[in-house]
Amino acid sequence: MPATPATRALQSAGVAFESRVYAHDPRTTDYGAEAVELLGVQAERVFKTLIVRFAPSERNRSGAACAVIPVERRLSTHELGAVLGEKGIELADPAFAERRTGYVVGGISPIGQRTPVPTVIDESAWDHGTVLVSGGRRGFDLELAPEDLRRVLDARSAAITA
Repeated sequence: MPATPATRALQSAGVAFESRVYAHDPRTTDYGAEAVELLGVQAERVFKTLIVRFAPSERNRSGAACAVIPVERRLSTHELGAVLGEKGIELADPAFAERRTGYVVGGISPIGQRTPVPTVIDESAWDHGTVLVSGGRRGFDLELAPEDLRRVLDARSAAITA
């Protein structure tokens, strides 16, 4: 099992998880579809991590947040904004997301980020006994119970997909 900030955070919190490693093709840019295919799991169980930006506010001075949604769905910035109480939410550019999280695009985990931000997990995660999220490297996912993911991230859950 690769040691990453994500795996260390889960171990430190005493959260049970399963490492899922697959051979990432460096030519691939659809990281979620690649994970679904190579791990042989349902797409609705594989979740991607998106970093968003907005104007800093009293509620969130960082002007950033994290959304965890199924790979086959699109983020509703309107719904996420309503949950966070923020306006003008847009996807962060890759360089910002990498600096903020300490991970590379395609391997950004919601767990163990360099600078933690408020996180919202799409409520569809609770339709499954376990979900998969990036483990902090391309070709490395973590499988865990959605409630454990919520707890370790101190995240909220809401309908945030379109």
